Formats: sequence, structure tokens, C-alpha cells
Amino acid sequence: MSDLILSVDCSTSGVKCIAWGLDGTQVSTGSSALELSIPEHGYGEQDPRDWWNGFVKAVRSCMQYLDPSRVRGFAVTHQRETFACLDSSDAPIRPAMLWLDVRAGNQVNRFGTERIHALTGKPPNPTPAFYKLLWIRENEPETLKRTTHIVDVHAYLAHELTGEWKTSVASADPLGLIDLATGDYSDEILEIIGIDRSLLPELVKPGEVLGLLSDKAAKALALPAGIPIISGAGDGQSAGLGAGITGPGLAYLNVGSGLISGFFSDNYSASTAYRAMAGTIPGTFNYELFVGAGTLMVSWFMKTFAANQELPGGLSKEVFWERQAQDVEPGADGLFVLPYWNGQLTPFWDHNARGVMMGFTGAHQSAHVYRAMLEGVAFELRICLEEAEPKLSEPIQKFIAMGGGTRSPLWCQIFADILNRPLMLAGSDEATARGAGILAAVGVGLYPNIDVAVKSMTTTRTLYEPNPESAARYETLYQTYRTIYPALKSVFLNASRNEHKEND
Repeated sequence: MSDLILSVDCSTSGVKCIAWGLDGTQVSTGSSALELSIPEHGYGEQDPRDWWNGFVKAVRSCMQYLDPSRVRGFAVTHQRETFACLDSSDAPIRPAMLWLDVRAGNQVNRFGTERIHALTGKPPNPTPAFYKLLWIRENEPETLKRTTHIVDVHAYLAHELTGEWKTSVASADPLGLIDLATGDYSDEILEIIGIDRSLLPELVKPGEVLGLLSDKAAKALALPAGIPIISGAGDGQSAGLGAGITGPGLAYLNVGSGLISGFFSDNYSASTAYRAMAGTIPGTFNYELFVGAGTLMVSWFMKTFAANQELPGGLSKEVFWERQAQDVEPGADGLFVLPYWNGQLTPFWDHNARGVMMGFTGAHQSAHVYRAMLEGVAFELRICLEEAEPKLSEPIQKFIAMGGGTRSPLWCQIFADILNRPLMLAGSDEATARGAGILAAVGVGLYPNIDVAVKSMTTTRTLYEPNPESAARYETLYQTYRTIYPALKSVFLNASRNEHKEND
């Protein structure tokens, strides 16, 4: 019988397991939802025990009708920057702090130096765990005193699978604790936090064997013990690999809750124009552009403008509003949306920034808002691209896109027109899990190297070429769009100061 590779994606909202054939075919899928806790404004937490419980459900569901003896190995990909503090019995001391938790803004202001940026490749912002650990040190000192293990999602799951405290460099790096130039934990950074490296998992290169599936885990998953567990990577880097981005000149575009676009690099250089991450191929790097609003904007619109809406013919809300927005001319009749619902990330890193809609007249309707919202996300990506591209070894010729947002043909065409570059869809939306599957296939020896595995296991489909007329129209609009944030930057800062005064 043919071999299978499993990959498990433990994201913010759920866990998905996919069984892959060696030609990249999705043989089976299983999933399980995860709960997100927001106990206060700006907080984001989960119980790390739910990661493993969801993992077990997803794997069992995926393997329900498959022969377990076909599985040759598997790898994990996951939400990044999220971490848990565990005690001596491996139990969580407090809920895991998620990537979207922004409570550590004060610590960013005090510790977000150029030196930290140079070491980690992450411009100062509340996302990396470095700042959240400083927050814990200052606000929950007893937590750190009791902590025996500080683990990313990959490390937590790897321990459940193998009993080993190990993680991938490409999984731990987003925490902001690694010196990217050396690929090892930075003693300088650990000293600032006041923690010893013995609290952190051992680092393993992506694609290497972490360990073997233990008897205990095998019983829980209904799989044979001894299956090799291959070191994976964070979801952003894994998506790039799953899209086939293994060299310069191409970029991936993951249109999920937030929007992430990334480029391949052989060399490390820090810049505020992007986040630098350890790559899935050892010794390489991913340069990432990050817009904090992608399909999150669509969800917000549906809750705000389309709540309790009854649609004809069983249409989904997304399809209905797509059709409405298609009837609106590019530029939404002068309406602009700055999609800073989660602050401004690359390239300005302004967590004080807030969402803006401007240019309203009496002629604007809900469909204009929807189209301007899609355009605003694409305009924001173009700003990011223009800041980053001069620092790349080659210009970006094409985007390979995936994620829930690419189910919208209108949005895909808007991206192509505003970026004025072709956009091609990845063979499936599961590029993140596919990237982990590629690492697993190479790690167990089913392919000799990453390049061969990528050619065998990845495909592309629909191509969106820029429409010359729309691209010219958007070029004029973009020149206006890019002036809005600089004009409002001081307004955002003053509003944030006033908000903090009210909360004091």
C-alpha cells in the first residue's frame, strides 16, 4: 500500500490533520475547534492542554478510514509567538499567551531597542513572547518563579508526542528569544528577561527527526508507536514552503485572519520593513510583511453590516456581498479604508494606529464600504512591498496566494491590480499543512531533498493577471492612500495617550 505523511496544523482557532500522498494529494482530513479566551481588552489566551486534546481529535478523525500502518511520519506546524509556562509536573501555571495578545505595549516601549531588533529580526511590537515574558516578570513574578518549562506550541506538542523537550528553530524563533545570526538562544536576551536557557526546549533544525512516537501518544492517537516525528515550523514559514517558495523572485501571500506575505532569503539582515524569521530550509530566512487584518475585516463587516441578513436563493453572505461590490467601480467612489483594526504592523509598527474610513458622501452605500475594505488591505500590502523590495536580492515577479480570502475572485483581482503583479493561487488552501508535510516527507527519507519534494507535492491553479485599466486607476488612488497614515499618525498617538489616562 502507498505511503502516507501526516501534517498537523495547530492554529489559533483549531487543529487540522491532513494525510498526504507522496504526490501532494490530500487523502484525508480531520479537524477540531479550539476556544479562544479574551478575558480583557487586548488579551488573548488558551489552555495549552486544549492543543493536545484537539490534536488527538484531529488525528483520529483524519485516520478514521485509513490504515495506520501506511503512516511513515508526520510534522507539526502551528500558530507562532504563542507560548506556555509549565511547572515541574508539566502542567500549565497560567493560560498560554497568544500571538494576538497586545498587553505588553509598555514593555515594548521600554525594551524594544535597536539592539533587540538586530538580534532577533523582529521590530519592536507586542507580538513576540520576549515582551510578554517581561510583562509576566513585572506583573506575575510568581509565575516565573514556578516555571520549569517555557514552550512554544511545537515544543508542547512534541513533548506530548515523544516525551522530549525539543522544538524547531523555525518554531521557536518567532518568540523573539533567538539570535538569528547564530540560530541559537541569545544569552543577552535571556538575561534581560531573567530566565535560564534550561527552561527552554532544545533546538533542532527544521526537517530533522525530533523523536519517535511514544507508546502513550500512540495509544491516544490510535497509531503505531515508533513513527518518526519530524521537526516542523511556524505556520507562516510553513505556508511559504507549501506554496513552493524556495528561492528569490517569488512571494507567498496568505490571506487569513491577518495577511502575511513572505520572501525567501539566503542572508540575514534586520529591517523595519519586514519581520525576519528562520526559514524552513536550515540556514535560510523568511522576510515577512504583516498586515493585521485580512479575512478578519470580512468577518467584522458581516457582523456589523450584515447581521441577521436574510439572503435570496441560499446565497452565503460572502458571495452576496462579493456580487454587490463587483458593481462598484475601483476606488469605491473615493472611499478609503485603513485596515488598522489590530494596529499598524509592517513597515511602521504603530500599535497606536486605529482603523479609519474616510471620504464618505451621501452616495456611499454598504457595498462601497465592502469594496473599500478589500482595497484597503491590498493598498496596505503595497506599502509594505514598496518598503521591503529594495532590500531583496531580486524584485518580486509573482505572488503565490492561499488562505480563506483567496476564495474571493474579486479580492484576488484587486490584489493583482493594486500590486500590479500576477497572482497565482496555490494548488489548495492548505499550503501551511502542506509545508509541514514536505518537511516530514524529506525527514523520513521519502524524498532526497526539499527541492524534489516541493516539485512533487505542490501545484498551482488560477492565475490573476493585472488589468491594465484598473491598475492605472489604482496607481492614482494609491498615491492618495499612502499619504493618509502619515497625516493621522499624531492623531493616533494623542488618542492613545488620552485612552491610557482614562484607564489610569
